Amino acid sequence: MNNKFVKVGLAGLLAASLAACSNQPAQQTPSTAPEAGNSGVYEVKGTGYGGEMNLKVTIADQKITDIELVDSHETNVVIDRAFPVMKERILEANSPVVDNVSAATFSSFGVKSAVADAMKQAGMDVEEITMTTQGPEKPASQREAETCDIVIVGGGPAGLAAAIGAKQTNANANVIVVEKLDILSGNGKFDMNFFDIINTEAQKKAGNEEWTVNQVENFIESKKDTGESAERIEVWANEENELDAWLRAMGVELNYNYGGTNHMAEDNQYSGEVIQAGLEKQAKELGVDIRTGTKGEELILDGKDVTGVKVTNNDNESYDIQAQAVIIATGGFCSNKELLAEYAPGYEIMNTSNQMGTTGDYVKIFEANGYKMENMGKMSVFANIIVPRRDLTGGADMNLLVNKEGELLANASGLDRAKMIQSQTDGAAYYITDKTGYDSFYRIRKHVGLGYYAEGKTLDELAAALSIDAAGLKASVEQYNADAEAGAENAVLGKVPSRALDAEGPFYGVRVEAANHMTKGGVAANEKAQVLFEDGSVVTGLYAAGEVTSQTGGYSQSVVFGKVAGENAAAALK
Repeated sequence: MNNKFVKVGLAGLLAASLAACSNQPAQQTPSTAPEAGNSGVYEVKGTGYGGEMNLKVTIADQKITDIELVDSHETNVVIDRAFPVMKERILEANSPVVDNVSAATFSSFGVKSAVADAMKQAGMDVEEITMTTQGPEKPASQREAETCDIVIVGGGPAGLAAAIGAKQTNANANVIVVEKLDILSGNGKFDMNFFDIINTEAQKKAGNEEWTVNQVENFIESKKDTGESAERIEVWANEENELDAWLRAMGVELNYNYGGTNHMAEDNQYSGEVIQAGLEKQAKELGVDIRTGTKGEELILDGKDVTGVKVTNNDNESYDIQAQAVIIATGGFCSNKELLAEYAPGYEIMNTSNQMGTTGDYVKIFEANGYKMENMGKMSVFANIIVPRRDLTGGADMNLLVNKEGELLANASGLDRAKMIQSQTDGAAYYITDKTGYDSFYRIRKHVGLGYYAEGKTLDELAAALSIDAAGLKASVEQYNADAEAGAENAVLGKVPSRALDAEGPFYGVRVEAANHMTKGGVAANEKAQVLFEDGSVVTGLYAAGEVTSQTGGYSQSVVFGKVAGENAAAALK
């Protein structure tokens, strides 16, 4: 598997994704020899989340006929999905005054402002483009109800796996996926690690016998104290055992096992970008009706049975989708500070590494209908995300966390880490490592290569690049290294350092903060992914999978129980 798979897998999919940047207008740039009457190809620039974007805009007789993204520094899993949607909107409107691609606000701004620049050079009228520029407001309307066999709310890892599982179980099933954002694949497309999967080709090649010999039994043993039911753990184990083969059958290869159950696509390629491109491609090929920009609203009930869902799309059209089965896969509520304050008090002070769609849309609906909710206060916190990009970072074999004064900070975790960092000058903390740390983990090498980290040949240079106190940093490193060499406990860390920082550079550093990564609580679902009432009985017609449920795993568990939900829903069709 190589990096080309992602672009091939996404070709033809009008999805969109996440990005962000500054609110500066596009720089005016000279066009490439426009034809008479100001028709021609204009080379223009915009500013996206990753910096400069170069585009070519073709204008003929006051009409925008083509937009080409020549290059950009946007995240590939974002721009590959977002740009086709933005291009289509601008060409249809003959104007950049269109809605942003949701979850790609800054990338949208970069494209729209560049197109506006081209239009001005061509003598066309266009309003000033800002981050909040949107298309004309659409009046609310009600359209006729639709009917299908299975409707899935949420187009992330669990939702796409559910759609595929349903169609593979019953090829004739009419399956609709609605996703409120303009892009698919949720946070999964950003994930480096696909863990908990067992019996993989990569594990076999690596000689990883713990997870290739008696692996199902080993998995069940490892999960017995998680709080999940024995029945659910058994299904989880058996599904993880077959998951690699299932993914490979659709062209998704996870060829790098870096210990235990941890997997990347290759040793230099994240798993999420490949998995999600493959799931999107497979769902499309199976004939799943995918509707982005369509938000699931209330459940439709017949007594206590669930018989469909109400939705509203980007055109402000509301309608009912009646179905024999509804699968909810809308993710958690990391992006909803009100729900965090209610269910996990204190955690609302943190930002999130999760995508903007994790707003807990169905939490109150579940509660109002008497569905069982579990572990609502349980959170997963990631120790280090880059400020302001929000990329997960870290993983070096050794690092120091320091403040603006260069003082070493304790290795706190969870909410305590967030509070510690926020209490520092400017609420700032910096993750620092060396060449040995750089060599030890791909994520560090990737982020350095992308320019996210500051670099210095010496600690003085690094301190200057990060705008932190050089004398304080050098004093902290001197004490840390002395403790490492003496095998003595470091007073700040409360333990013996694993090794000293390299004596010579280069050194690397980036500003970080702790962040809410996942909410672990949600609606209760059984081993068939059926939603349960508070008394433990099954809600007829309703399934759920992924972070919207109470689950102890992560990415692969979402895919597993999405697949389980789709298969069981399809098998129950009448």
